[in-house]
Amino acid sequence: MILEIVKRSTLGIAFGAILTFIVLTIMKLNAVESTVSEIWMHMGASMLMGIYFGVSSLIFGESGNHLIKKSIIHLVLTYSFWLIIAGLVGWIPLNGWVILWGSLIFILLYVVNWFCWYLYFKRQEAALNKYLHKNK
Repeated sequence: MILEIVKRSTLGIAFGAILTFIVLTIMKLNAVESTVSEIWMHMGASMLMGIYFGVSSLIFGESGNHLIKKSIIHLVLTYSFWLIIAGLVGWIPLNGWVILWGSLIFILLYVVNWFCWYLYFKRQEAALNKYLHKNK
């Protein structure tokens, strides 16, 4: 389990670093200047988010709870972590309307993403069942 957490954390750091590199490339192409401390803070936040997303997917790997329950737990934890990080580093201003609209957009994107993955795995399940029945 610890090895899996380390592996997922490393992948999360890599994704956070890649996203930071993409943003830095866009900044360079648009001649946007920034300080080293600001880049350091945002890159650190991106890597923390990457670690969280890498490790939090372990919620879905364990059996026992229903998928909806796991998804709600994951949504609440993910939203809370995102809001704390985004607020601390200034990705979103911490005022009521921004948090309200940010929350609605976050939840909408989460639900759309969840539903797309659900349909994908249902399609995979149907194809596997079809294959198994055909080769019975």
